[in-house]
Amino acid sequence: MMTRIVQSSQAVTLVAGGPVTRRDLRLCTARAPVLVAADGGADRALAAGMEPEAVIGDLDSISDGARVRLAGRLHHVAEQESTDFEKALRYVEAPLILAVGVAGARVDHGFAVLNALVRHSGPPCILVGPQDVIFHVHETVNLRLKVGDRISLVPMARIAGRSEGLVWPIDGLTLAPDGRIGTSNAVAAPDVVLSFNRPGMLVMLPRNRLDTAIRAIT
Repeated sequence: MMTRIVQSSQAVTLVAGGPVTRRDLRLCTARAPVLVAADGGADRALAAGMEPEAVIGDLDSISDGARVRLAGRLHHVAEQESTDFEKALRYVEAPLILAVGVAGARVDHGFAVLNALVRHSGPPCILVGPQDVIFHVHETVNLRLKVGDRISLVPMARIAGRSEGLVWPIDGLTLAPDGRIGTSNAVAAPDVVLSFNRPGMLVMLPRNRLDTAIRAIT
């Protein structure tokens, strides 16, 4: 059995090295108070006036100053087969992970994060970006939203599904990363139900629906 670096009964905010503001961190730590950094995310946290309880990664991005300040909290994971975000996910055990600083930078890094999210088999994780929140749906999710809210369905595999409460239902459709996807659908009724025949669907909601996403996947 893998030994976890961070084991928490509280939700965890995981800060990565991408663009992140003090407001982003406050939004997340208000809901997930245990702060953990993925490698260079340690510098992002320190710049916002916060200190992570642990720093996980190959530690090739963290600054010398952060190394000194956070000595004793650094956890070096040497393998190069996965990103620092994925390493951190692997070694955190918590009821929920809110990941910030994972969107809005390089496209290849962003795609790697989405790939890791859909393959992640541990605690539920929500990516919190500048405009969106993103989470993986394994089979079924129930969402309480507002009519007119934007909702996007981005398949990371070939998936069929059913929906209730969408302006453009997905019943009878097959969604796939190299085919039809569900960008910019909209909510037609407050109670939205999405069901899929297999894991691999990413759901994207407006950032102000973070609490809705938390309730849905926890």
